[in-house]
Amino acid sequence: MPTLRRLEYLIAIARSGNFHKAARAANVSQPTLSQQLRLLEAELGVTLVDRALPAGGLTPVGRDIVERARRIMREVEDLKRTSRLARTGGGVGILRFGASPTIGPYLLPEIVAGLTAEQPNLRIHIREGIPDEQMGLLANGEIDLLLAPLPLSYGDMHAQLLFAEPLRIVASKDHELAKLQKLESGDLAGHDMLIMDLRHHLARQAGEICNALQMNVLRDYEGTSLDGVYQMAASGLGLAILPEIYLRSNAGAAGGVAVLDLPSFPMQRQIALLWCRDAPFHDTCILVAERIRAVGLTMLGKVPS
Repeated sequence: MPTLRRLEYLIAIARSGNFHKAARAANVSQPTLSQQLRLLEAELGVTLVDRALPAGGLTPVGRDIVERARRIMREVEDLKRTSRLARTGGGVGILRFGASPTIGPYLLPEIVAGLTAEQPNLRIHIREGIPDEQMGLLANGEIDLLLAPLPLSYGDMHAQLLFAEPLRIVASKDHELAKLQKLESGDLAGHDMLIMDLRHHLARQAGEICNALQMNVLRDYEGTSLDGVYQMAASGLGLAILPEIYLRSNAGAAGGVAVLDLPSFPMQRQIALLWCRDAPFHDTCILVAERIRAVGLTMLGKVPS
């Protein structure tokens, strides 16, 4: 009978596409991982990995078994959560939270503080990362919730839309556009735009906006964080697109940039909370979603309904 640990190794190989990276992620040596994989193949009587491929790609049956293994691991995680719930006699013991770095750091601190004060048995662990990559962690049961901008390919996950967040174009205070009292979309044509790493939704959305406004994307100055993009814009390297909540936070309210008013071209992104539909802590997820929505709308200057 395959062990859970061997299934975890197979999932690690599928996720990384590389034996060395999979072994490092699983915190074992590569020979140990290879040996355990061969034992798993012997137990199942099938070849799971095509070793003729340099990256260790899965065979067709290997891909099928990985999906089944992921479902098994989710069930095991659900069993653990149910046990924690019974032990604590109330709130979930540990809630593992995935969050996009373009929204989580500026929205979650108040929510975490409030929830843990109300539910002493609840502990929230936050793990920032690229939403597309964290969807895999959510599917595997490695995180319980994911706060991220849409669109995301979330399959049969539950996606709770929270609110629409405006996006703003900013420039250094001495930029020529910052001196215009009335700005039209055509005024931005030909200007340079700073963006984040293209793995971020915000970067891809910024690229689409640049195309619509006939602006130039500065590929040589991709920021690794909102703070980095903010600072580059403030220094005059180019314009930038930043989320409203970031600009209203302590990090984005330093006063180093001017927000350009562009009423003829409104921009926004949809923020959602995602979790497994059959999660045993569904009521807790709903509570967290409602709290995030209320705090987010308040930060945007709106009254939660």
